[in-house]
Amino acid sequence: MKLKFLRIPIVVIYSLLLLNCSSDDAGEQWGPVQIKFENRFEGLSPIILNNTIQTSSNGQKHRFSALKYIVSNFTLTQSNGETFTYHLNDPDKGAFVVDQNDAVINEVTFDLDSIPAGTYTKVKFGLGISQDAYLLGGESQGEFWAEASDEGMTWAWAAGYIFVKLEGVYGDALNTNFLNHTGNMGNVSENGTPNLYREIEINFPTPMEVSSQAFPAIHFIADLNQYLSGETDLILNSTNHEDMGSSEHLVDVTNNLSHMFSVSHIHNN
Repeated sequence: MKLKFLRIPIVVIYSLLLLNCSSDDAGEQWGPVQIKFENRFEGLSPIILNNTIQTSSNGQKHRFSALKYIVSNFTLTQSNGETFTYHLNDPDKGAFVVDQNDAVINEVTFDLDSIPAGTYTKVKFGLGISQDAYLLGGESQGEFWAEASDEGMTWAWAAGYIFVKLEGVYGDALNTNFLNHTGNMGNVSENGTPNLYREIEINFPTPMEVSSQAFPAIHFIADLNQYLSGETDLILNSTNHEDMGSSEHLVDVTNNLSHMFSVSHIHNN
């Protein structure tokens, strides 16, 4: 039997596998998309934890020892206006933790599978976890909750997710510790607290082609200079350098960070 199997032309085997993996019963074509995040300070090389130093617009030095954030709800828009959302409000399948510690050749990468074939020109995604997803409870996010907890990106189940975790040192001598952990705590409507989930929408510099025979990638740049030198110029001090949750300072941090993303280029492989 083994000899007979080996005589089947390789191209036939490949075609059968491709047909099975890249189309559904109706014949619609699908393909994978890779997303890549590269964390930088504007004008500098990629961030190296405990090494790269940035000076803010207010002249304050800071250096990260921890840099993590959650992204979710990726929505891709085709040139004809049709949209496809990847596991909307389903963190188990559609949310990811971007951890600078996991960077390989300066990039943190994830795969989005089964994207409908087409020409795409725009992407939208969430920074954090939406209230709609969180309030569904544990049924659709048990796996991601465990992953986020292992990554230190949760408070407690009753409180919610940490959306962005920034830790390090600041000051002229870089000898004062800081930690800013942004995120929603529970039901923000009932609690009367700000909703720190943000949606980011970016046009592609060139179209992205998705098909069963293409393996494109979206290369995001996250400019962490926006942390203190963004929409609102911020200064770390004893009143805010250990903020966690959704304080006024962290609302400003969140609004700044919502502008840090851009698409450097599209890999159409």
